[in-house]
Amino acid sequence: MRTSILKHWKSLFRQRLLVPILTLGMAAGFGTYEFMKPVSATAAVAAPSAPALSEESVSALLALDHAMETVASRVTPAIVNVTVTAHKPQTVGGEDLPDEIQRFFGPFGRHGNPGPQIEHGLGSGIVISPDGYIVTNNHVIDGATDIRVTTSDRRVLSAKLIGADSLTDLAVIKVNEKNMASLPWGDSTSLHPGQTVLAFGNPFGFRFTVTRGIVSAVNRANPYSDDPRKPGEFIQTDAAINPGNSGGALVNARGEVVGINTFLISASGSFSGMGFAIPAQIAKPVVDTLIRDGKVRHAYMGVGITDITPENARFFHVNDNTGAVISQVESDSPGEKAGLHVGDVIRQINGQTVSDAGQLQVLIGQHHPGEKVTLSVQRDGKSMNLPITLEEMGSRRGETSARSSEEHGKARWGIGIANVTPELREQLQLPSNVHGAVVSNVEPGSPADNAGLARGDVIVEVDRHQVENAGDVKQHLGNIPKGQNALLLVWSNGGNSFRVLHSGDGA
Repeated sequence: MRTSILKHWKSLFRQRLLVPILTLGMAAGFGTYEFMKPVSATAAVAAPSAPALSEESVSALLALDHAMETVASRVTPAIVNVTVTAHKPQTVGGEDLPDEIQRFFGPFGRHGNPGPQIEHGLGSGIVISPDGYIVTNNHVIDGATDIRVTTSDRRVLSAKLIGADSLTDLAVIKVNEKNMASLPWGDSTSLHPGQTVLAFGNPFGFRFTVTRGIVSAVNRANPYSDDPRKPGEFIQTDAAINPGNSGGALVNARGEVVGINTFLISASGSFSGMGFAIPAQIAKPVVDTLIRDGKVRHAYMGVGITDITPENARFFHVNDNTGAVISQVESDSPGEKAGLHVGDVIRQINGQTVSDAGQLQVLIGQHHPGEKVTLSVQRDGKSMNLPITLEEMGSRRGETSARSSEEHGKARWGIGIANVTPELREQLQLPSNVHGAVVSNVEPGSPADNAGLARGDVIVEVDRHQVENAGDVKQHLGNIPKGQNALLLVWSNGGNSFRVLHSGDGA
């Protein structure tokens, strides 16, 4: 019995002891697992993170950020949002630009049926004096019946138009305020590609936006197809600008206005890396005149001009590829009275060097009608000085389209030509003093095609020789030795321009 009871207690003891041992074993197992698990997680969390870059290592970037913030805080209070109500669609100079050249007039308007209508649009403006004078683009306020500006401190002010100039696409408006934040003009002639600039404005209605970029190029030519008299010399920038930026400021690192944002070139209508601004050297004199007189009287010489280029320079006996060559002289114009000839190369004006046709336009634009200037001209390799009295700009324009029946010419140049008949003269609106041969056909990929010739153009000179008809053109082109280029003076779209036909080897 005692043996039996003893066996029973031993068995019970072993069972009770086994449970704690098993429990302890399980606890140890889970403990080991839980211990190992946090060790791994803790190791990940506890791994040292990369230390912040030292002030010294990024000091240049921090200094640049601080400088840009300083410029932005200085400029933004002088930028305004311009909102207008207008009776007609907004255009640049009264005519739409090509599709790829997008204007900056804002995201509203052009709804409903075609024709005159009430529209609302927005752009940007720059306060240039504490007493409330504001610069913007002419196409922003063109046709406006009501103009209002919103300042950076959210005040909405009524503005009146002081003056506008469609040729330069500039306008001045004014608000009845005092002690306004304003910006100084900078020197756009000192800009260089690669220089930092900031663009300010109100793109797509997002007010008081600033973007940073560089000057991509300077002295860009006039892209407007409606009037070749419009000055070029535009500043090209990659500082992001979009519709609504029209009239906004392009400033240098000192916060000075070096340009007025005006248009962009884009297939989509939004910024694609190519924005353009009117340089201060053009804007400031126009703005000063608008404030003083309310309008601008532009001086002109009455001549068509184009650039001297490496490919045409030898035809004019120019060695350094600079200057503006006269492609047309209007009848009874200041240029004709001064004795200027087609093919003359203008090298200086009042002793100032002329680099290209765009600069000559700007320099003439800085003078007033009635002023006399002296042109240094190179004619057939000989230099001469010609005084010319400038007159007020007029308007003489023409448009072309043509068809032809009788074709002459040589396959060498890829061009068909025809005599100018009375019917063609009327159809082309060709002035009575323009003679030559009409381009009736241009072979794709030919020298004529590469030179930009088109049906309806009129060839008036070949290699500096005047021509009267298709036979003359054929003869002169035929006399040009194989392998040599030909210089044509071509009447097109109401004006003359020089074109170079490149001859292929052995042609």
